[in-house]
Amino acid sequence: MAERVTSEKVHREIPGWGVDGDPGKRPGVPMLLKPRVRGGAHWEAPERQPPPDVPVLKRAELKELTPTFSTAVPPRGLSGVLRRVAYGIPEHLVRHVMLLLIADRVDVVESRLRRNPAQSLSAVLGMVGGGWLLGRLRT
Repeated sequence: MAERVTSEKVHREIPGWGVDGDPGKRPGVPMLLKPRVRGGAHWEAPERQPPPDVPVLKRAELKELTPTFSTAVPPRGLSGVLRRVAYGIPEHLVRHVMLLLIADRVDVVESRLRRNPAQSLSAVLGMVGGGWLLGRLRT
């Protein structure tokens, strides 16, 4: 009579099966441990940057700016307005991310209009006119 094959026997032969069984064999275990404070830092809290002269947007959950921030591209134009609205919405809501994506697209159009207004305007009018023309042809 043949030996009965159980799922336990089959799974025992699969490398990595049951990794929850032995934490020593789990590659993610060190990351699951609570982080501990390491010595050697010369400060209790990181040194803060001086206050910016341009507006800097921050998450709605933060009371103050983080210790480091960028002022390289301050919010401006319609994309800046959209970003200000987005940063007023908590990050866990989809509206926050969607407004930031829309603001990025608007910023591309704004920068192209600033760089070469005539060509950009003709492209926008061409797209709008093309859409209008297609709509007229469908009816």
